[in-house]
Parts: sequence; structure tokens; C-alpha cells
Amino acid sequence: MKPTLISGNCHQDQRGQLFYNNDFDASSIKRMYVIENHSVDFVRAWQGHKIEQRWFSAVQGRFKIQLIAVDNWDIPSENLPRIEYHLHSEKLDILHIPAGYISSIQALEEKSKLVVMSDYHLGEIDDESRYPTDYFTTE
Repeated sequence: MKPTLISGNCHQDQRGQLFYNNDFDASSIKRMYVIENHSVDFVRAWQGHKIEQRWFSAVQGRFKIQLIAVDNWDIPSENLPRIEYHLHSEKLDILHIPAGYISSIQALEEKSKLVVMSDYHLGEIDDESRYPTDYFTTE
């Protein structure tokens, strides 16, 4: 399975704005949390899951999300291709990250906030893998 961007939108009228995503099925979600990096220079990389799925949505500001499909969880190849997405809070876009991917998260504006949703409760499975920020070569 490959990552998917589920497009949201925004409706505006005299009452204000309504952000929505009518194509997102949240029935698999068991927990959620919010990430706010301490600066735009900080890159939260590389972390991911063999089993767990995640969904990302920018609720404030903008983010650059890079994803890598891991080929070997013990010793991954250093030159795996990256997929890049940009999420912003002007629409309620949701990025679905299937199992088997690691991510890099960078805020592009100060005070940006990213909602992360997962299909497993914290501690339900032991499925987190982390690699040093500079482990993977740049393309």
C-alpha cells in the first residue's frame, strides 16, 4: 500500500469558515496527538512503523513531510527514495501513511501544529523504529 493524500476543503460564508474532509474514514483511529516542533530548523526524522498506520493533518501552519518505504527494518538501505508532501492548514487535507513507512516532519512556519492519528493505542504493540536524522542519503 502507498501513502495517500485525502483532500479536504474549506467553505466560507458570512458566519466564518468550515474546514472539512468528507472522504476521510476515521473508523480505524484509536488515538491522536499533536506535534509542534520547537523551530522551523528542527527536523523530526526518521521514525516509523512496520504494523501501525498513521494519518497526519496540519491544523495550524504548514509542514513538509517526507516518507520512505523501509526495505529492511534492521539495516535499511541508505539510499531509499523519498516521497514528499506539503500539508497546510488552509484545507483539512489528511495524509494516510500505511504500515511500512518512516517519516520526517519539518514545520515550515513557526507555531505550526500537526495532528497525528494512529490505529493502535500507546503501548498496544511494540512497533516503533527510529533511525538517525542523517542515516539516509539525500537525493
